[in-house]
Amino acid sequence: MSHNTFGHLFRVTTWGESHGPALGCVVDGCPPGLSLTAEDIQVFLDQRRPGQGKFVTQRQEPDAVRILSGVFEDERTGGPITTGTPISLMIENVDPRSRDYSEIARAYRPGHADYTYDAKYGVRDYRGGGRSSARETAARVAAGAVARKVLPGVSIRAAVVQIGPHAIDRSRFDWDQRTENPFWAPDAGIVEVWESHLEQVRKAGSSTGAIIEVEATGVPAGWGAPLYGKLDAELAAALMSINAAKGVEIGDGFASAALSGEANADEMRMGPEGPVFLSNHAGGILGGISSGQPVTARIAFKPTSSILTLRQSVNADGEEIDLRTKGRHDPCVGIRAVPVVEAMTACVLADAFLRHRGQAG
Repeated sequence: MSHNTFGHLFRVTTWGESHGPALGCVVDGCPPGLSLTAEDIQVFLDQRRPGQGKFVTQRQEPDAVRILSGVFEDERTGGPITTGTPISLMIENVDPRSRDYSEIARAYRPGHADYTYDAKYGVRDYRGGGRSSARETAARVAAGAVARKVLPGVSIRAAVVQIGPHAIDRSRFDWDQRTENPFWAPDAGIVEVWESHLEQVRKAGSSTGAIIEVEATGVPAGWGAPLYGKLDAELAAALMSINAAKGVEIGDGFASAALSGEANADEMRMGPEGPVFLSNHAGGILGGISSGQPVTARIAFKPTSSILTLRQSVNADGEEIDLRTKGRHDPCVGIRAVPVVEAMTACVLADAFLRHRGQAG
């Protein structure tokens, strides 16, 4: 299997399967001299960790990260710093329960990658989906923690703005609220609605989708490159690579199609330190290059395909079957995807920063 690596100068390779002994990543291209401890990474892994409430999978994984290489305890700095060599990170799997998947060893779960993996490779790890499992995103979150160390003065935050058919009230949008509830909601008024909706979904053994919004502030003008290294194109590709992601829009995205040229144009005036934009329909990226405004994107996540309701399918022997998926699954994968979205955004921006510095100084 190829294509397990992304990035150009800041390169991330993830490895491991859902029910293997461990998973992790190798981060290559991180500059030397940056302070980095396991605790710096663990704080983000704890945000993604399963088993933290009834509305996420009950798989109990501590997701404790170990730094295996690329960091050195320097006597001159009094703490561990990056050396500029590859940083290898490992997270052990301690609660896989592979027996839950024995019944689908030869059955293809609708909506999953079971059939396509089999069609491509002729073999698949059916235990929790193997490499196609969202368990792999723990490694991305670890890499994203390293990427944040690379970014000078950049702040990245994401929130869930819709679960199922229930969207937040944009007039009540408050970033501080997202850490005050288990749904990463920036609207306190929507929490009770989402809780009721998810309780119904969970009891029915079903699932629901979600939309996540991410914002990166402090990104200066100039990152990204035309025509085939566009910052928005690389960000969209990274976000689309997240498990269950089915759509990405930058700035106003698809809503731009309903605007006039006058309404869509981000007008400018001179401020004390340079141009000031009067709006941000473009999501902080013009011509594939950052404008200095906040970089914004939204990602749509499909409902979890693992549900208890019988669904029609086939198996590897060509037989038609009815299948329900047992095991521990998220009724809404969007909730735990928030730190993953932040991590992928951080990795893309760290790569863009290093490339810009390499080309423009």
